[in-house]
Amino acid sequence: MADVIEVGAARGDAPPPAGGRLRRRGATERGHRATPYLFLAPYLVLFGVFGLTPILFGVWISLHQWDLQLPNRPFIGLGNYRDLFSSDSAIYGDWWSSVRATAIFTVLSVPLLVVVPLGLALLLNRSFPGRTFFRAAFFAPYVLGVAVIGLLWRFLLDANLGLVNRLLGAVGLPSDTPWVTDVPWAWVSLVGVTVWWTCGFNAVIYLAGLQDIPAELYEAARVDGANGWDRFRHVTLPGLRPVLLFVLTTTILASANVFGQAFLITQGAPGEQTRTVVWRIVDEGLRDYDAGRAAAMSVLFALMLAVVSIVNFRLFRYRED
Repeated sequence: MADVIEVGAARGDAPPPAGGRLRRRGATERGHRATPYLFLAPYLVLFGVFGLTPILFGVWISLHQWDLQLPNRPFIGLGNYRDLFSSDSAIYGDWWSSVRATAIFTVLSVPLLVVVPLGLALLLNRSFPGRTFFRAAFFAPYVLGVAVIGLLWRFLLDANLGLVNRLLGAVGLPSDTPWVTDVPWAWVSLVGVTVWWTCGFNAVIYLAGLQDIPAELYEAARVDGANGWDRFRHVTLPGLRPVLLFVLTTTILASANVFGQAFLITQGAPGEQTRTVVWRIVDEGLRDYDAGRAAAMSVLFALMLAVVSIVNFRLFRYRED
């Protein structure tokens, strides 16, 4: 090292100052720390403009008497929220009736949309002729829009002219079932159509999770004498735990936000027993022009779903620990 310095001194080259190296290193480290934020910047900008800003504006609207037909929109604080919990208000009964309808649909549909796609995924994960065709066939309904699904099944389930009742009558079963006009048949229709329509998406998610489970684990379980149920319980389910959390959470949120199926298939019948929360919010804001109450409903509903999601994550994290 001394020889190098002496040669450099003989040529007249001054050694680089130590401070310069430190400054360059510090600038490089700061650049590395800023890199993730540069990649996140486009998303953060879009989220701020199209996500956070509407949320904050919605909360602001919920604190006002925001009638879309009137120029004056006075600040009333938590008045709109009090109306949702006060039995004397005009919207109390309709609001909690819609919450009840949404809860019924969610409780009935979520278990089926978690279990049925898992069974399909287990079957479609096996090797058999035509496997690709069946995978596409089960996923195909999901690509259709809710308007197509709703109108299609509205005609198929019609009590007088629907094909479903005609087929039931042809095999000797009752042919006058009120699928869309009476309970519990209206709930059977909504849940059945939703499961048929969306189970293919969850099945594809499960398939991706099953293919990530190492085959060596199944081979080791077979060597240890584990039967099919034991392999499913001790290998498949633990391997699918993150996927199950994702499927369960997204399915709860999607089922709780149901609107199109009820609007098009049952049209809220009988009475308003199948009129959901999102439908109630739309009516309050766009039909009755009371954006303040609609915003308060939206905020309260979002808080309910946030609590459910947090509980869901807590339960799965506890099991994992």
